[in-house]
Amino acid sequence: MKLLLFLSCLLFFLTSLLYPESPARHYWPQWRGPLGTGVAPDADPPLEWSEDKNIRWKIDLPGKGHSTPVVWKDRLFLTTAVPFGPEMPAKYSGWSNAHDEVAITHRIQFQVMAINRQDGNTIWQKILRQELPHAGGHFTASLASNSPLTDGQHLFAFFGSFGLYCLNLDGELIWETDLGQKRTLHGHGEGSSPALYQDTLIINWDHEEESFVAAFDKETGRQRWRADRDSVSSWSTPTIVADQGQDQVIISGSRRIISYDLASGEIIWHCGGLSIKNVVSTPVVGAGMVFVGSSYDQQMVMGIRLDGAEGDISGSDHVVWSRSRGAPYVPTPLLYGETLYYIHHFQGIMTRVEAGTGESRPGALRLKGLRGVFASPLGAAGRVYVSGHNGATIVISHDDQAKILALNRLDDSFSASPIAVGRELYLRGEKHLYCLVRDDKR
Repeated sequence: MKLLLFLSCLLFFLTSLLYPESPARHYWPQWRGPLGTGVAPDADPPLEWSEDKNIRWKIDLPGKGHSTPVVWKDRLFLTTAVPFGPEMPAKYSGWSNAHDEVAITHRIQFQVMAINRQDGNTIWQKILRQELPHAGGHFTASLASNSPLTDGQHLFAFFGSFGLYCLNLDGELIWETDLGQKRTLHGHGEGSSPALYQDTLIINWDHEEESFVAAFDKETGRQRWRADRDSVSSWSTPTIVADQGQDQVIISGSRRIISYDLASGEIIWHCGGLSIKNVVSTPVVGAGMVFVGSSYDQQMVMGIRLDGAEGDISGSDHVVWSRSRGAPYVPTPLLYGETLYYIHHFQGIMTRVEAGTGESRPGALRLKGLRGVFASPLGAAGRVYVSGHNGATIVISHDDQAKILALNRLDDSFSASPIAVGRELYLRGEKHLYCLVRDDKR
């Protein structure tokens, strides 16, 4: 018996060396998940839920934030913007082109929270900055819309005009830096999230004045390089990809998508075709291609081949396919296997195409019961999850028929993207954070 136990332990040890636990299987370290595609590998979240079904816990959240949480081991991290102090007379940015702004009536505490995944209790809560904002943002937005990210040792919290911060997972500040003040189009706020590859952190700083992309050393916060961008306000998050030994930073912006060398900031290639302004959707990379879209003043979805791309590739055979209808505006597409899903503008219409060719598979699907889609779709367990501003989440089958499997409603409003880890689905609302768990009896 002792020999059998010893051999079993030895086999487990050797297996763990050969097949170590992968964050791609069990964690959600960045906004679009461990693969950067919106897919949760091996997760099996619930299909159905309500305010009295399949909820492990539900907690109230302070302030307001649309940032998507991240998960590492037993902790979930999120950012929020909390009003404090006496109410002041309402004021606005005063920018000439501003509209639909939220009035500034309070000073704001920019906070990071660590939540225990098992019971929803707050492990720690840290105020990183206190300030009276220069602009309140769009009425559908928040002052904490940039999602955090973690590598398991560091937690990076980005509040745009209100600072970039690096903490350890116990909430201790390691470094911070101030990139200046953004002036976004129409005063509609900020939202681009940081991107990380190995020891390099990337920030996209597109606005109405001097736009740029910058690289930072993740350990020290030292700026490694900065490249000017001929782009006005965009909310797109950088995507980093290693292609044939060349690490690239790919960013969507005004009129075009640009690839930068991760090490130097030099432009590798660029491609026209995107909207003149208000580009929000983030590039998605997979199977040697990058998929981009915009729809504010020009609808366009493109699949671009990365191999050999150099210089201006507009109109070349590197643009494998393009479509000028049903393009995404706010939500970023979901790349699930060989299929690309994207939401038209921020309406409840989703298109499913073959990623390699752009051909419909089966095409557009109306998401009845969903209104105001600002969250990006999630793929998990052969299903697609899409959340709406009206508190509803639709679950769709990930197959050629793309059937609606469930329509679930909660007493909240969702702009942050849903995430899944293990049997759990996390939904961050305007007021609450939900941990939904799959029913073991299923």
